[in-house]
Amino acid sequence: MSAKTQHHNIILAIIGFASVVIVVAIIGFLTLGKTPEIVQGEIEVSEYRVSSKIPGRIQELRVKEGDYVHVGDTLVILEAPEVNAQEKAASATQQAASAMSDMADNGARKEQIQGAYQLWQQALVGCDIAKKSYDRVQNLFNEGVLSAQKRDEAFAAYKASEAQVKAAQSQYDMAKNGARIEERKAAAEQARAAQGAVDVVKSLLKETVQVSNVEGEVSSIYPKEGELVGIGSPIMSISIMKDMWGTFNVREDQLKGLKLGNIFTAFVPAFNKEVKLKVYYIKDQGSFAVWKATKSNGQYDLKTFEVKARPTNPFDGLRPGMSLIIRK
Repeated sequence: MSAKTQHHNIILAIIGFASVVIVVAIIGFLTLGKTPEIVQGEIEVSEYRVSSKIPGRIQELRVKEGDYVHVGDTLVILEAPEVNAQEKAASATQQAASAMSDMADNGARKEQIQGAYQLWQQALVGCDIAKKSYDRVQNLFNEGVLSAQKRDEAFAAYKASEAQVKAAQSQYDMAKNGARIEERKAAAEQARAAQGAVDVVKSLLKETVQVSNVEGEVSSIYPKEGELVGIGSPIMSISIMKDMWGTFNVREDQLKGLKLGNIFTAFVPAFNKEVKLKVYYIKDQGSFAVWKATKSNGQYDLKTFEVKARPTNPFDGLRPGMSLIIRK
């Protein structure tokens, strides 16, 4: 092969290689900008945490993780012996206060009233004798037989017996009329306060049996049977499956079509199907770490927003944690 032919073949190879590079570059340029941008989110649900207002020991768990519960279903039973003791003490105090209030309202017993009456009559008799004795001493004093001191002693005894009559009559009147209005009111208030304490303890006792206030799926149970739980400590979590939404972190230059009230379509890889969602919440993340810095190339910083949207046509099997894909 001549040198001229070799030179010609080399030129053709270079031209062919250059043509391939140019074609690949053109194809890459035309297709590179057409790659769809993807925004990924996930399904979330509201969580209801079950907790107690009293400390106690887990006596029995009536449900397990994955169970679907309804309003009123018993979830857990706690053992709280201290509260049981408080309930007994409060009940005893209430009964005593109620008895005192009844006694104040009803007054003294018949035997007590009769006894007070007899003491009053006895004091009257004594006063009558003291009056007669004083009259005799006064007559003898007038005749000059007795001294003034004897007359004064008889008079003092007479006045003392009069005072005893008034005191005995007062005790009889008090026994007959019962307690004063103020005393009856005080006794009644004490009885009401004691009843209030009983009601408080009974309300706390209800906390030993935890029932569901929502309908949903038991997602987590934290303590085991026999373990202690404190006041307000979460015992279990219930996922409210009817309150489901999708959450997306979207860069602000990708927010087109995601305004409040807008409906968009997302792909659910778990089921290889699409679901429509309606935007109800948009809020900026508020952290510099989620910004995309672009000032170095003459543009601007891009902030990330949290977007929440509810399914307009939810289907069975959609669960929290499943991925949602938005193709831009």
